[in-house]
Amino acid sequence: MVVDPILTVRDAHKHFGGVAALRGAGLTLYPGEIHGLLGENGAGKSTLLTTVAGVHRLDSGEIMFAGRPFEQGSTRRAREQGVAVIYQEPALFPDLTIAENVFVGRQPTRRGRVDWAGMRARTRELFARLGVYLDPDRRAAGLSIADQQLVEIVKALSTDATVIVMDEPTAALSATEAARLQSVARRLRDRGAAVVFVSHRLDEAFELCDRVTVLRDGATVAEAEIAATSPAEVVRWMVGRELTDLFPKVPSVPGEVLLDVAALTRQGVFEDVTFSVRRGEIVALAGLVGSGRSEVVRAVFGIDRYDSGSVRVGDAPLPPGDPRAALARRVALVPEDRRAQGLFMPASVARNVSVVVLDRLRRFGLVRPGAERAMARGWGERLRLRYSGADQPVERLSGGNQQKVVLAKWLATEPELLVIDEPTRGIDVGTKAEVHRMLSQRAAEGLAVLMVSSELLEVLGMADRILVMREGRLVAELSREEATQELVMLAATGQEVSA
Repeated sequence: MVVDPILTVRDAHKHFGGVAALRGAGLTLYPGEIHGLLGENGAGKSTLLTTVAGVHRLDSGEIMFAGRPFEQGSTRRAREQGVAVIYQEPALFPDLTIAENVFVGRQPTRRGRVDWAGMRARTRELFARLGVYLDPDRRAAGLSIADQQLVEIVKALSTDATVIVMDEPTAALSATEAARLQSVARRLRDRGAAVVFVSHRLDEAFELCDRVTVLRDGATVAEAEIAATSPAEVVRWMVGRELTDLFPKVPSVPGEVLLDVAALTRQGVFEDVTFSVRRGEIVALAGLVGSGRSEVVRAVFGIDRYDSGSVRVGDAPLPPGDPRAALARRVALVPEDRRAQGLFMPASVARNVSVVVLDRLRRFGLVRPGAERAMARGWGERLRLRYSGADQPVERLSGGNQQKVVLAKWLATEPELLVIDEPTRGIDVGTKAEVHRMLSQRAAEGLAVLMVSSELLEVLGMADRILVMREGRLVAELSREEATQELVMLAATGQEVSA
């Protein structure tokens, strides 16, 4: 039986200033499918989806919805036509209940008054359709990201949405939460919805999706049944070249110990953590979410205090709880959350790159704008930054290019020790390879790198040594030669290899 598409985008073009975000992009969605939308950061995925969501209007091209022209440029009309978007970071009203959030602005009424009982009952019914349960009377404040996303999905169901877009929904979720969300996506598909799934995790896309569309440089370069392609082929479509080595490891010879952490303890968070990092060495902290990895590196840099233990850089102790002292000792930290902790989003690329080293750029007490821009251009060339110029606001860059700006900012301090938390979270495979190349090259030049990563292949591909944490304690240390996925996961989960 031939099924007509529910949504068709043809020859879509969109410019922002002088930058072409979409150049002839297309997308076709059918009812009852999960459709993967893939591409590098800056490929045009977000622009295409925000157009379908009513945020933007195309410069040219057409969008057809259920056989009729789609009304563009209004988020309200997009919802009324049957499109719902679940973003990576949901936007709920924290002081309202779950039921109130689901029906905000559309509360059911009875005899001229809000039908509170009916609203709660309808919310329970919608959650039951997804096979999950959340108390409709619970306030949204304190909900996990995973539960907030479920509320957004139920909100979409309450509007009878037939196209549901999930934009990087699992990026901030644990494995268990991600599996639950994937199960919900399948239920939505089985009920006849067209689900668009955006993810940088190819294994996830191949496990979940029925079809895939790949964008590159604002254009659609491929559309295929997922069963008829492979991860290697999708990577070629995404980056326009063979990506034979995602982890370009440059050989290096570790030197003397630069960082020495001894018996570091913070009650209830981590205990008796002892390790070292040498010059020219990449050491990875591996483990499950909640194992204490990020908390340890934050304590090392001085953002968080610790109860006992010591941190030494070179031949002198580093004062606890003093990031300024860490900076003075040429220690840099690239945080896990680049948007909230690593960047001034409305500020320019130049200001973000230079903000930590402004003293170097002063003349007669004033910061020289030309020096700021020159520094940004230099780092932009070294890190292959894709941007329109040094004055471009960082908030208008893709996620991968934002990560490069964070790296440039801290590398501009000329650190001897780089502490980097989730270096490639949320960025595409091509940009990942560039970040890996840069880290490996800098390590070969003598930089000491302490890395936290939840991607096991990244840990195995980049690290010279792997330290595995579980429940706040270091439980294993593995060399690059002996480390395997099985050994790391067995240590992280507290299991033993059977004989």
